Amino acid sequence: MATAAEAAAVLRPRDALGIPLGPGQPTTFLHALGDRDDWEDLVVHGALLVDLFAVFTRTGVRYRTGFMGPAERFLRDSGAAVEFVPADFRRFARVAERVRPRVVATAASAVDADGFVSLSLHAGATVDELRRAGADPDRVLVVEANARLPRTHGLAPRAPHRLHVDEIDVLVPTDAAPFVLPDVPVTEVEAAIAGHARAFVHDGCTLQTGIGGIPSMVATLLADGPGGDYGVHSEMFTTGLMHLHRAGKVTNRRKGIHEGYSVTTFAAGTEELYGWLDDNPEVRFLPVDQVNEPAIVAANSAMVTINGAILVDLTGQVAADAIGPVQYSGIGGHEDFVAMSGFQLEDRALVCLPSSVDLTGTRRPRIVAELPPGTAVTTPRHHVDVVITEHGAAELAGLTVRERAFALADLAHPDNRDALREAADRR
Repeated sequence: MATAAEAAAVLRPRDALGIPLGPGQPTTFLHALGDRDDWEDLVVHGALLVDLFAVFTRTGVRYRTGFMGPAERFLRDSGAAVEFVPADFRRFARVAERVRPRVVATAASAVDADGFVSLSLHAGATVDELRRAGADPDRVLVVEANARLPRTHGLAPRAPHRLHVDEIDVLVPTDAAPFVLPDVPVTEVEAAIAGHARAFVHDGCTLQTGIGGIPSMVATLLADGPGGDYGVHSEMFTTGLMHLHRAGKVTNRRKGIHEGYSVTTFAAGTEELYGWLDDNPEVRFLPVDQVNEPAIVAANSAMVTINGAILVDLTGQVAADAIGPVQYSGIGGHEDFVAMSGFQLEDRALVCLPSSVDLTGTRRPRIVAELPPGTAVTTPRHHVDVVITEHGAAELAGLTVRERAFALADLAHPDNRDALREAADRR
């Protein structure tokens, strides 16, 4: 056993640290690192920070992230040394193996009577690296055992989703409050989009939902409406998916793979969600290179995926993580879950976004003739199946370049449609 300060002292002034994405982060340990000011060159590899940890404001500290969340954007814009590493989520398992940081740290549940900690809310891309670090005498595995985190299940023997205390070099007990992602009110536009998306979900299909108001509203509509017998195979497990379970709409009996339980690689939501997940065998946490593997996703029966976007151009290219040269979020599993569409006729991949957004009093279109210069394409046009705004749905698969341009123009804000149709006509 060690205090957070004692665990923080394990790192050298020049060192490399690896941490998981989001809810897998050991927050007490990371805050303790911020109490040190002797860093010469500490490189931290992670993604989607759940707090503004002071360590990333210190001179001599560099943070390399695979996903820019609000904390990363704030730190970057404040002058901290934050840089983005492009890779989709499932490839970060290999990135972690190549980087091989000397110290690897994670959050986990409290130690049980048999000496195990559950990896709780996150399996992600770090599971194998945790074990490699713990087995290597030249590396250090730090585990923050949090009594307030749920004990969740994996799939033994390949993915047991737990560590034994004998594998851990430094064990830090804590009862810190877990990261909470509160439910936010759904806007009228989001509700309209969710209504259009609902039409593509049918009894017995397998669902993947991303983060945000639209997927949450879709889950609410499914929970409150007719139909059911759904399966769940989702990178992220949300409070909305919990409500779907509680409504008796999830059976996981017709998936064709991983039947009998919902599959995810991390969870984020309310404390109610975390309490429901505790020792709940209905949900299994697997490493991301299994959950997001397109062949495994496609093996699910009648897969319906629901994801967002920042911009869609008239060819169907999707920008979901950056605008121009500015990195906004991350690649995650966007392409993995969109790309599986088409392996079966029953599969559908829904890309959902409002037709416009209000930025400081100016309305900006999100269906555009061309992506702004320098914008990286998250998901290429040939993978895109259905695009949905509050004005309807455009089924792009099988359409010509010109046909899909007109279909997308029809989804735009009315003020932008004429200009987009002129651009479409030029095709």
